[in-house]
Amino acid sequence: MKLKTSISILAGCLIIFLFIMLPVFLSMESQKDESIAAFKGSEFSLKDMNNNTITEESFGGPLTAIFFGFTNCPDVCPMTLNKIDIVLDKLKNKKKDIKVFFISVDPERDTPEVVKDYLSNFENKFIGITGDPEKIFLLYKSWGVISKKIFLDNGEYNIDHSTPVILLKNGEYISMISHRDDIKKSIKIIKKYL
Repeated sequence: MKLKTSISILAGCLIIFLFIMLPVFLSMESQKDESIAAFKGSEFSLKDMNNNTITEESFGGPLTAIFFGFTNCPDVCPMTLNKIDIVLDKLKNKKKDIKVFFISVDPERDTPEVVKDYLSNFENKFIGITGDPEKIFLLYKSWGVISKKIFLDNGEYNIDHSTPVILLKNGEYISMISHRDDIKKSIKIIKKYL
């Protein structure tokens, strides 16, 4: 008799728990969908480091990675690009199916020449984009990236910005790699979409 009572009480508690938590789970799923919808990009026209016109159509193809950063970044940007460089080398014959774009969030200092020189430090061919600050702002905002100038005492500035590597398939958001993800996890994420 005690066992039946215990099972009834546990079943009742489980039903109450599900009744209370179901709206929470549904709300979390809705928030996830909304946050993914923020990664939709926008129409744009900018020049790459070789003076070629780059538009939203340039992000099409089997797999595209876009990373917003700046050449004066002391740590996260070079480390993230280096990780992507190593990941591409480890993917060997599949790396030809991946395009990587580095988009400067500091177009005032990052001229095409500066970006080209910066990206020459990496083994793989990354496509550097810079240009009109207003167009760059609208582009990174459309991908959910946040960027803010932090002025230093000497009048110089640094830039605090979000650092995901955004993955696209046929120009549509599919996933992202965090700068905290190690090489093994980054390869796993990319292989999932190749």
